Amino acid sequence: MPVDLSLPPGPRQPRGAQVLQWIARPVPFAKRCRERFGDMFTVDIDLEPFVFLAHPDAVRQVFTGGPELMHAGEANDLLRPIVGSHSILLLDEREHMRQRKLMLPPFHGERMQRYRELMVAATERAMERWPAREAFALRPSTQAITLDVIMQAVFGVDAHGEYAELRSRLERMLAWAGQMRGILVSVVLGPENRVVVGQRRRMLEPVDRALYGLIARRREAEDLAERDDILSMLLLARDESGEGLSDAELRDELMTLLLAGHETTATSLAWAFERLVRDPAMLDRLAGEARAGEGAYAEAVVKETLRLRPVLPVVARKMTRAAEIGGRMLPAGTMVMPCIILVHRREDVYPEPERFRPERFLETPAGTYTWIPFGGGVRRCLGAAFAQMEMQVVLQTIVAQVRLEAAGGEERISRRGITLVPKRGGEVRLAA
Repeated sequence: MPVDLSLPPGPRQPRGAQVLQWIARPVPFAKRCRERFGDMFTVDIDLEPFVFLAHPDAVRQVFTGGPELMHAGEANDLLRPIVGSHSILLLDEREHMRQRKLMLPPFHGERMQRYRELMVAATERAMERWPAREAFALRPSTQAITLDVIMQAVFGVDAHGEYAELRSRLERMLAWAGQMRGILVSVVLGPENRVVVGQRRRMLEPVDRALYGLIARRREAEDLAERDDILSMLLLARDESGEGLSDAELRDELMTLLLAGHETTATSLAWAFERLVRDPAMLDRLAGEARAGEGAYAEAVVKETLRLRPVLPVVARKMTRAAEIGGRMLPAGTMVMPCIILVHRREDVYPEPERFRPERFLETPAGTYTWIPFGGGVRRCLGAAFAQMEMQVVLQTIVAQVRLEAAGGEERISRRGITLVPKRGGEVRLAA
């Protein structure tokens, strides 16, 4: 008897209508689909259909499916023109594991703790520029903070010499990369279209020259072995055969760390305050803990922010062969998408799922397959611990020194490139 390899049902609207809904209102669109079709449904928002997954058991199957079954490289191909073909986001199986092993050590243990002072100093510099009596969007400040941290902790560039020029080039490139219009043009015309390629070259070539120059100078640095920035550690890293990362691999991983560690953490911090300023009691508790040198509530605030306002709505994997997922056989080539915004809103896992309540993570630990802002399995984000630590440090530094208050109503979820951001950038004001 032949096996049914058909995709699960989903909305029947034309592709253009589904794309517009997914871009403009991703959470309502996904929730409507789940209400109608259940925890597994197919949406038509790209050149090939995507199967969304909203049940933790199906998420577990994807994350434990094995690197030979679940590929992420093709799923992340939209990022290839920026991060490059050597990026860990685009590699699969043996190549991915080699790169991951080389990159993992700098993101764990005592090495990470050395960056706390950098994070505090970057936050205090940003706070000095806040207006005293008027509303302002917090997200540009958190972007400045996270870029400062990346410049120093990842690139190992201090505030002198090459810092200003490199930062300027990176800021221009990041602003361009975050424009939804540019992404849509690339999708419609194709990444190899002459206009698309020309614009991309104008933005990336100055950054590439700076990064390759930085890599060359660092390779020759006499104090390379004593440095604690991530670039220096990657230059010293060796795989099982004694090979290190090439200049091209280093460039691509630096660009990957920049994109993954800048936009996402900055946006999550803006969302955290956008939620916190709605409840002064939460701010009081967070501030009191910060002044006492404690951190449990700050950690819970970070987890709840990433639950209710994840920066990315889905995780993507492409199946290399037919397999059973969520009780249904899916054909080879299926793009399966554990849906973060739906899994994080399951009422059977998170009572009152639309309520921002950090206490839930003091009561119950985050589940491996029910709290997935950083993905999971062998492809879980390398910088997850770094990002959470940075969020906690920035949150506590701010609330220990100033009090912020809401400057308007609750902010809708909006798009910036592929990320989900607060519509007004996390608008706040300093309390009198």
